[in-house]
Amino acid sequence: MKRILVVLFAVFSFLFACNVSQDKKSFDDKPKLESDTIRISNKELEYDIIIIDPGFTNWFNTFAKPRNYYSQAYMEARNIIWVLEWNRRFQLPNQYNRDLYEMRIDYDTSTNYGYEVNYMLYNYLIYFQLTYKQQLGGYSPRI
Repeated sequence: MKRILVVLFAVFSFLFACNVSQDKKSFDDKPKLESDTIRISNKELEYDIIIIDPGFTNWFNTFAKPRNYYSQAYMEARNIIWVLEWNRRFQLPNQYNRDLYEMRIDYDTSTNYGYEVNYMLYNYLIYFQLTYKQQLGGYSPRI
């Protein structure tokens, strides 16, 4: 009987120690996407991003980092470079696949689009580069 109590005490102590030692970061939960058409908007700026890509929803739900994992400034810095390259490729349909770069992205570097718009655009551009094996600029996409 004493051995059982000692073993149980050891097991509970171990479980408690493991639970206490976990380094917990506080991130907002990542939104779970349900549709293949995603609309991100900033009502104050009257700005919308509409993403229609059937694979993005599954990729986002599986791989995207939660909100507040990256700062807005970090995502903006990458979005600026990647959008500039995207738009350059859009303007050169003879050199780049028009099916990949169907529309120009209107991203003004002097406008603060807010966290949500930058978060979703950043994640889409990561998805796009990894899925279609494109590199849009000086930073390699990472998840």
